[in-house]
Amino acid sequence: MSPQEYCENKAAASGSSFYASFRFLPKPQRDAITALYAFCREVDDIADECTDIGIARTKLAWWREEIHGLYAGNPQHPVSKALQGPISTYRLQEQHFIEIIAGMEMDCEQNRYANFAALELYCYRVASVVGLLSAAIFGYRNPATEQYALDLGMAFQLTNIIRDVGEDARRDRIYLPQDELAQFGVTEIDILHGHETPKVRELLDFQIARAERYYDKALGELPQEDRKTQRTGLMMSAIYRTLLREIKADGAEKVLNSRTSLGGLRKMWLAFSTWLRN
Repeated sequence: MSPQEYCENKAAASGSSFYASFRFLPKPQRDAITALYAFCREVDDIADECTDIGIARTKLAWWREEIHGLYAGNPQHPVSKALQGPISTYRLQEQHFIEIIAGMEMDCEQNRYANFAALELYCYRVASVVGLLSAAIFGYRNPATEQYALDLGMAFQLTNIIRDVGEDARRDRIYLPQDELAQFGVTEIDILHGHETPKVRELLDFQIARAERYYDKALGELPQEDRKTQRTGLMMSAIYRTLLREIKADGAEKVLNSRTSLGGLRKMWLAFSTWLRN
């Protein structure tokens, strides 16, 4: 199996909403973004699946050294080998990969966030930085596109957090800011035990409204001259924002005990229709 085939398999197995959007890219960019996504999956799986924190830290430390090795011209892992060409072609910054690993290390160190400022740092590392790397692969001329990428990444991660509240709670993780739980009169017991109360709905509707503001901000920041090259991000946005709105329409508190998702055909239609419009 070639390094690129390994990345393709990793990306396809995830069932991610992002993967549907990758298919519209030219092959060099598709290969690059798939390798980037595979890297994200590798390190995210360590944080999610490893029950021994010491082992997780060791694995993430290995990836930190592997990224240093990649930039020194000596990659060992199939994902790193697949990234070797793209980091040069698209001028991907080493520090951004290190930031992603640091975000996964946060998952090993803490499972609660006191306020949105604390959560914002986590989201920056695991999602906004990915947005910057993705935007570089898609291509842009106007530096203002970088802020669009940062805010769109934040919107995606906030959507993920809302969608996965119940799933994360079953791992004893609560990403919703603690001060906001208190603000809406929601306890950790409500989240951990899946209590679908009106107060939980109000709390999650508040989270949804914040994510919507990030989508609005990001889309308003994208320079017109870069809309065509950034179409893949716009496709992802259409898919993720539709998911967010379905969560709200269904009753946001239901995410505590079920996972809202869009079917594969619907994702492809949203991606294709967005591609046609842009």
